Amino acid sequence: MADDTLTLFLAGDVMTGRGVDAVLPHPGPPDLREDLVHDARDYVRLAERVGGPVPRPVPPQWPWGAALPLLDDLRPDVRIVNLETAVTGRGAHEPGKGIHYRMHPDNVACLTAARLDVCALANNHVLDFGPTGLTDTLDTLSGAGIAYAGAGRDADEARRPAAVPLPGGRRLLVFSLASPSSGVPPHWAATADRPGVAYLPEPSAAAADAIVDRIAGWAGRGDRVLLSVHWGSNWGYDVPPEHVAFAHRLLDAGVDVVHGHSSHHPRPVEVYRDRLVLYGCGDLVDDYEGISGHDAYRPELRLLWLPTLDAATGELRALRAAPLRTRRMRLERAGVAEARWLADRLGRLGERFEVDADGLLTRVASTVPG
Repeated sequence: MADDTLTLFLAGDVMTGRGVDAVLPHPGPPDLREDLVHDARDYVRLAERVGGPVPRPVPPQWPWGAALPLLDDLRPDVRIVNLETAVTGRGAHEPGKGIHYRMHPDNVACLTAARLDVCALANNHVLDFGPTGLTDTLDTLSGAGIAYAGAGRDADEARRPAAVPLPGGRRLLVFSLASPSSGVPPHWAATADRPGVAYLPEPSAAAADAIVDRIAGWAGRGDRVLLSVHWGSNWGYDVPPEHVAFAHRLLDAGVDVVHGHSSHHPRPVEVYRDRLVLYGCGDLVDDYEGISGHDAYRPELRLLWLPTLDAATGELRALRAAPLRTRRMRLERAGVAEARWLADRLGRLGERFEVDADGLLTRVASTVPG
């Protein structure tokens, strides 16, 4: 990494459970509690109907496909995703939930293949298999050398940031929060004597101020700060005004990046006072191929978000996004027309993007107000 810049790889939901786990070398129990689908392998069959045969087992790196050589070429300094699955072969299905995700711990090589630095865990699937499944998730990630934030054995651990060392003695601090608007039940909130997630009851000014106070207790001089938040609906482009106000209050107080996720497709991007807000990164890895009903959002298209920050100030220097698509349960490079569709859609929502000669989406800096 250059001493004066910090480039991040950010992604939304990485859902390596259910159908993805079913094709990996060490699949866990396939039984589901869904109304229509009762076996995780059925999601593989749905994908095969539209994309063609999926070999079984696939190598651990299979779901990432073209993302891995792209990341090798683009060379981000820190890699952060929202890991939206329990990593466990144990535990009982959380009662009252219709959809459960788990990846067997013996498939953790699927995560290490992407050389992830941090997994945000505050989301609506990390406790799908209860405290036992959560503890297995934390232990598996720790054993694989992947830091995590947003969930823990108690409230202190859940609220603790992941700290990634940077040159010059600085750090990138990654905090992770989960909101009920994304389907996180209130009883999943970690307490002094109960495992759970770092819970955000509402994105209010008071909540933002409390988070800023917590960050101040951790951040040292020169540290950069990213807040990862699981919020909002799965579908739709509207961003609630309280989400905008919450993000702005955090950035005004010194947070450098707001990394939002939960939506299954990219949502608006904002550059506010030279700092980045991704209101919804969209899914990256999942088993949704072959499921219809939301085709207008082009959910088969995915993005690797690559912001470059000023390492000293946290200001956004550049923003690129690498367009991909999913086929046969793995990521492929998107075509030029698909990349242009994404660039046009993001431009209609807010910040303007163009497609460069390498097929990457590049933000046009001249469109930033002020």
